[in-house]
Amino acid sequence: MIETIPSTIQLDRALAEAMIARDRKATAEFVQRLSGPLISYVRSRLQPRWEDVDDIVQETFLTALRSISNYRGDSPMRAWILGIARHKVEDYYRERLRQAELPDTEGELAEESGLDELLDRVAAREKTVAILRDLPDHYRVALLWRYWEQRSAAEMAELTGRTAKGVERLLARARIEFGLRWRSVRNNEASV
Repeated sequence: MIETIPSTIQLDRALAEAMIARDRKATAEFVQRLSGPLISYVRSRLQPRWEDVDDIVQETFLTALRSISNYRGDSPMRAWILGIARHKVEDYYRERLRQAELPDTEGELAEESGLDELLDRVAAREKTVAILRDLPDHYRVALLWRYWEQRSAAEMAELTGRTAKGVERLLARARIEFGLRWRSVRNNEASV
């Protein structure tokens, strides 16, 4: 009689079932088995900002533990938890970009010699902020990440798990949308 060795997916399904049944040993095994790959993945995505790795790893484990019943067992558990981690990393960058404010240039502006120039720069900054605020999230995040965080399209792709071409297309669409809204505001101002 030939004995078959259980596949990784079969072992993962059994582990998930034990975790659903609240088996503490299974939960400990889950954390022990997946913490290395998870930490490595998150570190690679956050470099050089490693100070937040532990928080994202912990959030990923908590989300995975809360949603273990959603694990279908179609793929290895490692792929499943790394998918959760990918979303957590994207959320991290998205939230950082949402919280990022445009640089405060009022101190610089006050030193400008011409009042007209000062007013033009303040108006342009306010217009920029207003347009960014009204852009769809994915466009706003992409533009802020690219121009505020000064990330290249390749870095953005690496950090989000997308292709560089996909990020470049997103940035191109975001710039077009920003430009359309900028011209629309200018045309509305001219007609007033």
